[in-house]
Amino acid sequence: MSATTHARAFARSFHPVGLAFALLFFVWSMTPSLLPRAWYLQGVATGIGIVTGYGIGCLIAWVLRRCGVHPDWSPRTRRIGWWVLAGVAAVVVPTFLVLGSWWQQIVRDLVHTERVERSLYLPVLLIALVVALLLLMIGRGLRAGTDRLTRFVDRYTPAPVARVTALVIVVALVVVLVNGALYRGILGAAEEASAVADTGTAEGVQQPTAPERSGSPESAEAWDTLGREGRTFVAGGPDAAQIEAVTGRPALEPIRAYAGRVSADTVDGIAERVVAELKRTGAFDRKTLAVVTTTGRGWVNGSVADSFEYLNGGDSAIAAMQYSYLPSPLAFIADRESPQQAGRALFEAVHDVWLALPEDARPALVVFGESLGSYGGQSAFASGSDLVARTDGALLVGTPNFSQPWGRITQQRDPGSLERLPIVDEGRNIRFAAHPDDANLPGAWEFPRIVFWQHGSDPITWWSFDLVLHKPDWLREPLGPDVDPGMRWIPFVTFWQVTLDMVFSAEVPDGYGHSYGPEAADLWADILAPEGWTQADTDAVRAALGG
Repeated sequence: MSATTHARAFARSFHPVGLAFALLFFVWSMTPSLLPRAWYLQGVATGIGIVTGYGIGCLIAWVLRRCGVHPDWSPRTRRIGWWVLAGVAAVVVPTFLVLGSWWQQIVRDLVHTERVERSLYLPVLLIALVVALLLLMIGRGLRAGTDRLTRFVDRYTPAPVARVTALVIVVALVVVLVNGALYRGILGAAEEASAVADTGTAEGVQQPTAPERSGSPESAEAWDTLGREGRTFVAGGPDAAQIEAVTGRPALEPIRAYAGRVSADTVDGIAERVVAELKRTGAFDRKTLAVVTTTGRGWVNGSVADSFEYLNGGDSAIAAMQYSYLPSPLAFIADRESPQQAGRALFEAVHDVWLALPEDARPALVVFGESLGSYGGQSAFASGSDLVARTDGALLVGTPNFSQPWGRITQQRDPGSLERLPIVDEGRNIRFAAHPDDANLPGAWEFPRIVFWQHGSDPITWWSFDLVLHKPDWLREPLGPDVDPGMRWIPFVTFWQVTLDMVFSAEVPDGYGHSYGPEAADLWADILAPEGWTQADTDAVRAALGG
């Protein structure tokens, strides 16, 4: 059989209803979502949308046939139908490629990201077709395998039983392959590669000499055991002289206690080593002590940590630990247990020592964390009330949608408040903010103060499997000012759009997406309310942070 004959046979294998839905999903896939997408990610999103639409169209046609609907179209009518479909596609595809590129420029303007050449959108269609055909071939291969297995089982069982049995076997094999050998193989390789990368040190990072820092010559935690992100953390941040220069007040040298993944065999063991560092440095004698759950390889947001130290005049200590070698994106997908174990272990270990101190000699105990750090840190608390009862404040940043008690707090918000900015108990203790002004509610804000900091355009916060078939409240309600008003919830499509938005969600300017920066100073000022602190002081700290 010639290549031309093969091509014609392949073309005839497509169902017209499936193609019509594929075209519809192509149009939908080009619509805006939370963040601007690179042209190649748009191609992937569109390819997934095309094959999803094709599958839905074919499913609808199959259901109609099973219900006895069998249109008897004449050959001439069929030809006209194909030509109409082709004509519509010839107009719709280039039109929405142009519109899609225009919509992306609007989204870039909203998040203050540099515009790109719209001509880069030309390869989107090619990438989309490659992705769609690849997924379609995989689907057809699974269907062919199921059919062959059905014919084999049919020799020994009734046809309906054979079909169900074959389907169950194929699905089970796919799950075992993807979630078993393939998953573990990829995860294992990624962890090994990440462990090797973890031995390096970021450019410009040098071992601290101050005894208040883990990894210093006086520390029990050796410099080379802290991991790449841990070394960056303990070597960074302002010293006493810098704090004095910015705030105009006397300052102490801030304490940063840290332990790396290799320091102990268990998460509890690592947490105990951090507590030992807190005791060594006199952290429990400081004014404020922060417990931080890190992300993936041990990263701590520098703006949040630094501003915390500025506002405390250096009379502070931060406790953190590394619990994984995996970078955050992989940990987000593959390892949601370790952050929770680490969050509980470190907070409980610190809290036990803190609780044993005389009540009038305890430092204020606060918690903070970003992304997986927020998720893991919250696992130490059963509810919002528990968070209020057991801490003296918290700043939880860019919280993933699957986090608790964040989810329950959001769900139980006061009637009429927005999902993206919930009001809880009239803002008595817990408040949500996309920007500092959002925390200023009419009612009294009592201590301790808890802030959930989340941008309306942050896909990490709004991504959920529920997006596949469920329209969330944040898309029913008025969108955030950093989100394109044209964004709409579309079944299946919105899920993949937001999924791909996560890829570069931190590669946008501070204040948008998953990028949280110097505005942390404003929120810490609200949470801690230092005596004599003014807005001018906050502005000075924000300027020192680069804001």
